Amino acid sequence: MSFVPPGTGWPGDPATADTPVAHDPADVRRLAAAGSTLAELTAAQSVCRACPRLVEWREEVAEVKRRAFADETYWGRPVAGWGDDRPRVLLVGLAPAAHGGNRTGRIFTGDRSGDWLFASLYRAGLAVQETSTHAGDGQRLIGARVVASVRCAPPANKPTPEERATCLPWLSRELTLTAPSVRVVVALGGFAWQAMWPALKDAGYTLPRVRPPFGHGVEVQVSYGQAPVTLMGCYHPSQQNTFTGRVTAQMLDDVFVRARALGV
Repeated sequence: MSFVPPGTGWPGDPATADTPVAHDPADVRRLAAAGSTLAELTAAQSVCRACPRLVEWREEVAEVKRRAFADETYWGRPVAGWGDDRPRVLLVGLAPAAHGGNRTGRIFTGDRSGDWLFASLYRAGLAVQETSTHAGDGQRLIGARVVASVRCAPPANKPTPEERATCLPWLSRELTLTAPSVRVVVALGGFAWQAMWPALKDAGYTLPRVRPPFGHGVEVQVSYGQAPVTLMGCYHPSQQNTFTGRVTAQMLDDVFVRARALGV
């Protein structure tokens, strides 16, 4: 089988064999709206099959594998949001990596982007250890949660507009369920910055009329009810960005230390 069947013992698997499966965009909207808790929502996210191209790709990758991981079992399913259930800081990324989250079952885990991200979160006091290598490795976020705009690994790391739209209700509902505690939302990259605005609107945030442009360290003040919330931009810790020096460890640390301070 080219994916881990739900409820078969994978560490941290939020789903069971009885978790309802979304097979099309209408199912996604219905099941996302029905998720009254993060546990219910992440379970449904993790078994979604609404985007045929993404389902085929993630399962093909899990079957063929990368040579370095040829002896490993790949998760091969959508990667649900992960972290604190009542986060003060919410991180929004693009999508799982084919041999990262799609392999390990945890967002930003098992690839170089995750190595940079979790090391910085650890230094900022938002994670209990500096590495995140696999589900069940003891990693835990402190007052923080990480979600993806698109929950399945896409070919060439580029989801289509239709796939983004199909996945949006999962993100919107997760933002809704976490909104009472969230005081900072950090977008990891320009795509996440663009994707989170409609989701924030759906979740009931009060936003500016004009969407500010993305930039590293950009801060925008919004609100949820009477509570102030800061939206922050952060360059994605992709291998291209870190190898070229566009992103440094200090740049990441500055964002996350600031985010933690704002989230207190």
